Amino acid sequence: MESYPAASGSDHGERAPLGTGIRPEILASWERSQSLGIDRERAVLPIESDLDPDTRLVRAATPVLTRLYERFSGVPVTVTLADSRARIVDRWGDPAGLDLMDAASLVPGANVDERFMGTSSVSMVLSTRAPFVVVGHEHFLHDLKELTCMAAPVRDPVGGIVRGAVNLSVPRELADPGMALVLQDATERIGERLLELSTARELELTHSFRRAMERGGHAELDLESGELSRRAGPPPRLASQERLTLLERAVDLISSNGEAFAEVPLAGNRVAVLRRRELHHGDAEGAAVEVSFENGGGTGTARRAAASGPGGGAPLQDRPAETARPHAGGTDAWLLLVGEPGVGRLAAEARGRLALLNEAGVRLGTTLDLWRTAEQLAEITVPRFADLVVVDLVESVLAGEEPPPGPLRPGVPLRRVAAWAGEDSRGLPADGVNAPAGYPAGTPQARCLETGQPVTDSVVTAALAGHPAGRAHPVGLLGEGAHSYLGAPLTARGSVLGLAGFYRRGRTRPYEQDDLTLAGELAARAAISMDNARRYRREHHASLTLQRSLLPHALPRLSTVGLASRYLPADARSGVGGDWFDAIPLSGMRVALVVGDVPGNGLQAAATMGRLRTAVRTLAGLDLMPEEVLAHLDDLVSRTPEEDADDQDPATGTTCLYAVYDPVSCRCTAATAGHPPPALLTPDGEARLIGLPTGPPLGLGGLQPYESATVDLPAGSLLTMYTDGLLKESRGYEDTEARTDQLLASLRLAGPELEDTCDRVTDALLPSGPSDDVALLMARVHALPEDRMACWEFPSDPAAVARARASTRAQLAAWGMSELDFNTGLVVSELVTNAVRYGGSGPVGLRLLRDDSLICEVSDGSNTSPRIRRAATTEEGGRGLFLVAQYTKSWGARYMPQGKTVWAEQIPQPEQPAPGTDEEALLAMFDDPG
Repeated sequence: MESYPAASGSDHGERAPLGTGIRPEILASWERSQSLGIDRERAVLPIESDLDPDTRLVRAATPVLTRLYERFSGVPVTVTLADSRARIVDRWGDPAGLDLMDAASLVPGANVDERFMGTSSVSMVLSTRAPFVVVGHEHFLHDLKELTCMAAPVRDPVGGIVRGAVNLSVPRELADPGMALVLQDATERIGERLLELSTARELELTHSFRRAMERGGHAELDLESGELSRRAGPPPRLASQERLTLLERAVDLISSNGEAFAEVPLAGNRVAVLRRRELHHGDAEGAAVEVSFENGGGTGTARRAAASGPGGGAPLQDRPAETARPHAGGTDAWLLLVGEPGVGRLAAEARGRLALLNEAGVRLGTTLDLWRTAEQLAEITVPRFADLVVVDLVESVLAGEEPPPGPLRPGVPLRRVAAWAGEDSRGLPADGVNAPAGYPAGTPQARCLETGQPVTDSVVTAALAGHPAGRAHPVGLLGEGAHSYLGAPLTARGSVLGLAGFYRRGRTRPYEQDDLTLAGELAARAAISMDNARRYRREHHASLTLQRSLLPHALPRLSTVGLASRYLPADARSGVGGDWFDAIPLSGMRVALVVGDVPGNGLQAAATMGRLRTAVRTLAGLDLMPEEVLAHLDDLVSRTPEEDADDQDPATGTTCLYAVYDPVSCRCTAATAGHPPPALLTPDGEARLIGLPTGPPLGLGGLQPYESATVDLPAGSLLTMYTDGLLKESRGYEDTEARTDQLLASLRLAGPELEDTCDRVTDALLPSGPSDDVALLMARVHALPEDRMACWEFPSDPAAVARARASTRAQLAAWGMSELDFNTGLVVSELVTNAVRYGGSGPVGLRLLRDDSLICEVSDGSNTSPRIRRAATTEEGGRGLFLVAQYTKSWGARYMPQGKTVWAEQIPQPEQPAPGTDEEALLAMFDDPG
């Protein structure tokens, strides 16, 4: 029962401005009433004089309402009974009260719908299909403002159909909330009497219907399989839609008075012939419908004659089973439906609801897409449940965010994601799809979102046209007239995601209690699918974000190596896999090229890939040899914490190819851990694989060492590294040798643009997409020009320091980089001095490389590791590497099979003069702390 509202002041019949102390739903009704042009002083009600005074509703309600009126003896109340069309069919009250009703034209036959008298308790009940109270000041008509009217619907227990409404009116000062509860008890008693008044004919036909389904002599329609079955003979097969069509047509035949025959075209040029037979069982009367199937070649007249063979009026239930075939020529007939018109329709509607729920369970949520799920809900329910469906979702839900907990307040941002009115509307512009939607307080949509429960109401388009409230309904798709509306919240896991609006054109089929239950179930199923789609979208976005953060955002731009890459996940929808590639600049203008393949795919593989890629970049920064990098990776994967001794690292079985290209020597050194070898295209057009010693995948190495190989790469060569997904076919079988030949053939057609070459290779080998994750890295290598490097070799003698500094100064002048003379001279002096002192008796090498930066390298035959340390104030040495670090961008050391190279890199800045040397500041850096 609607909460009993308190009046916010008394106007005693005086005009009150709209919105003063008015509930939102009442205010919305007022606005519709004003739009319809109803006179607030005296409404003109249509009156029908030919009402049936002896309907089931009247017979069931009269004794109950008589006792209800007697219960309020001494209180000036009036009791009114209205039918489902809002027509007054009977009334009770003292003479003075009835005279007032006569003066207001509230007489039997008067229509009190909102369209004619504005806001009233009866109109609100028949619109919302729920109890409602209208306090005096909330009435639209001024002559009703002294009354409080409370009304409740009368429901037929069979189907929950609203047969009418009972209104109890009382002076406002005498109204009590307990009266509404007494009224509701009375309407429930009327519903019980409606069931008690069901005739013996209806009860007997219901029993006959059940017995007919149990009789062995007749076949029946299996509602689950959609097949007709009989003891003998192969039954015809029926599609789901054909079965529903036959049932609906059978219901129409049972409910008709004179029609006895129908034809329903089916697929395969077949025709279903339905025949209605009168059914008598004692005092019970009804009908049975049989169905037979024929080819479409015969004429309708011939089929009609065959269907109306002898014995057309014979009671079907009284004939023996072996004579129950009504057709000549041995044509089988199947019993399709038995029942009285009302009972048969209710049974068919119940079946239709079950079929609709079953279809919704199969079709809803087949795609993890919010928009498509909303469209599926609309397509499933039109036209069997509604003529028009619109679906609105909360904006934050569409963005993948968590929906607000609990019910939603009016004004929450919504967006229309679906609007469907059947196939006939396919060519019409969708009404407001992908546009913001909002529902002001008082609208049925707002009540649905606030309460979290399905609601029903009526929609009069004449009251909405040109009015702000018209935006709450798709008036353009509804058309003119009065229509029925049902709103169901899309609730999942305690949160409201939005709502689904169902519309039926006209008022002949208003939504009833069973429809509310069905709509709530459909909306709940759709909401779960939508919430799953929302969660998937959120996780998908997180996965893609992780994937993008783990793969290189952009390949480095290098003067000696041109790079291009492709990453193709096997699951294009999730976009997440475990393959990776990388290009890592190293000292001496070298570059490390890496391609790896983690087993499996998905988020776990992506996370494992990120861990390994980070480890590779860390090891590459140490300037280790390729075989040493793979050995450290293998040790990392093989090392398992003791508490997880039984678990295997998800990186176990990862394959990896690590190569280092040196543009000075034009050599590439590579090692592989179970990975396919790289492909090489030389400038003369020869394409081949580079043979490498094959090591085991990571985590499976054991005591087997990794080995590397060095090959010469002519300038302009194209080096192609890839994962094995590039060589796998989507058809389930593999011919690695043939696929490798196809790869080499594609490389032979390579042009100067690496991006085009990547596309050519992937299109040739993966025309229908990858069956496994694919990472592809292409590198076109170039040699460092001789005029951009300078090399010297000096004996291990302290006098070599001055010679090295002089050679460096002369070379910088030749390159036009004299602004770096001071810093570079200091770096060369310190590095050559260290090599002479600690590098052994072998020669000392000095090399200068010029690119965007200036690189100074000093080599010796020792493997001792240089390191920075803080020298004490009284120490004469120990500050060399500290000075090198202060005057260069970066520095480091790399080791060779014999000896090491210490390097330092500077960035030229000719536009800025070299800063003056602050000897005091430098000396302060070496002061002992404290």
